Amino acid sequence: MRKYFGGAFFAFLIGFGANAQGLLNKSETVFTHQDTLRGSITKERAWWDLKYYHLDVKVNPSDKTIKGLNTVRYTVLTENDRMQIDLQEPMQIYKVTQNGKELKFERDGNAFFIQLTAKQKVGETKEVVISFGGKPKEAVRAPWDGGFSWKKDNNGKDFIATSCQGLGASVWWPCKDHMYDEVENMLISVNVPGDLTEVSNGRLQSIKKEKDGTKTFNWYVSNPINNYGVNINIGDYVNFSEKFKGEKGDLDCNYYVLKDNLALAKEQFKDAPRMLKAFENWFGPYPFYEDSYKLVEVPYLGMEHQSSVTYGNQYKKGYLGNDLSGTGWGLKFDFIIIHESGHEWFANNITYKDIADMWVHESFTNYSESLFVEYYYGKEAGAEYVIGCRKNIHNDTPITGHYDVNNEGSGDMYPKGANMLHMIRQVINDDAKWKSILRGLNKTFYHQTVTGKQIEDYINEQSGINFNRVFAQYLTTTQIPVFEYMFKNGTFGYHWTNCVTKFDLPVKVKLNGVETWLKPTTEWQSVKTTDEKRTLEVDKNFYVTTSNIIE
Repeated sequence: MRKYFGGAFFAFLIGFGANAQGLLNKSETVFTHQDTLRGSITKERAWWDLKYYHLDVKVNPSDKTIKGLNTVRYTVLTENDRMQIDLQEPMQIYKVTQNGKELKFERDGNAFFIQLTAKQKVGETKEVVISFGGKPKEAVRAPWDGGFSWKKDNNGKDFIATSCQGLGASVWWPCKDHMYDEVENMLISVNVPGDLTEVSNGRLQSIKKEKDGTKTFNWYVSNPINNYGVNINIGDYVNFSEKFKGEKGDLDCNYYVLKDNLALAKEQFKDAPRMLKAFENWFGPYPFYEDSYKLVEVPYLGMEHQSSVTYGNQYKKGYLGNDLSGTGWGLKFDFIIIHESGHEWFANNITYKDIADMWVHESFTNYSESLFVEYYYGKEAGAEYVIGCRKNIHNDTPITGHYDVNNEGSGDMYPKGANMLHMIRQVINDDAKWKSILRGLNKTFYHQTVTGKQIEDYINEQSGINFNRVFAQYLTTTQIPVFEYMFKNGTFGYHWTNCVTKFDLPVKVKLNGVETWLKPTTEWQSVKTTDEKRTLEVDKNFYVTTSNIIE
């Protein structure tokens, strides 16, 4: 869901926009030393390539504390003896060792700098073991303001979950907390009270009953995973499962829900295989067959944790029972199941290197909702849905955030970004090619971190059309282009205004009742017409406005 909705959430979607973190991204925002440590590829990060984590955590619901170890395996890229590991206050690192030898470290806010003593030779693979613990930040309004959610179910049982996109995984566990370097695989071991079940990412390897009556659940993730995608979910869960016959064979689908909600979930979660069928059609195979697909009930709205998608939509259609498009189509599906699962392709398969390019996650995934509608209800229905979502656009701040300071852009990355992609599809005007671009993105950038520019360049290259000024207009400004026109002396004149320099979006119109394509720029152009007919209508699939200059 992401912070706004939950990758993935949508504060702006139901009136939260004025309070959403995206609105902090004003031009006058002052960034701090800590922002730079968190958001940039520092020299203490750049020299080592992350390979493997073993995150071993004990969760204590009684006092809302956690403690554990994280084993960090890495390959040396260039020689260095100082490593940055991130862990946010009030959490503490107690000890760091390498080859059994305790290392010195110092803290700079939320960053720890470890002084290595062994020679770090280029090409070698090494490990450090980090002992940590404390009382992690409690989520105030998960997932937008995340951390640990410590709740109780209706039977008084502990119901606990983590969510931390934007805020960062380092809010609860020590890691290399920058999106550019994903761990290649990891083992997640979580110890919980014996009457509860814990669910994390990947596949369950084992459950160990400890002597103190607790249980340790061991989950192995065999694919690259971003830090914020790593999650802990604890509850009085029951499990049911099915196999989805997908493009790569049988996909294991597991569902974990509170036991009182089993009957509800068996009906509501029918949207999961419907989602998989639609999205494999549009985007290609589900990207994590090896790790399975899971939906896990949590005490907040939901989030796109990789292979462990979390769900809290109260078993309602739409977004908590609301249609975000206002068209009726949004009540044909469970929004959280469709949107959060869509992030398996755009967020978890293709992941931004810098959160400033969060639109790569949210614009495509918001757009995926309309593609789901189109797959089952037709092309016009899908278009109505995405166009209907324009009412949620604020045009408050640019969609692209500030780079290297962990700063995301406006929540408009959801509906406005989706409408930008919808327009690009219109201009390409070839549905087979558009589908091949969507599938090609997921194949070309399979399990990779990317920049926004890489995605833009790929669309340009595959479509054969230069959309650079379109991306600049909709991602970096808050201006909606105006198609300004006039009828005069038997001519029809037109151009773009309220736009970036040399803006050149082609547009489909009805001119005097005749459908045609125009290629306006910021310079005036004209065509001959008649004085008897003086009508102009821009196709509704284009997110622009019009202005008729009257003589």
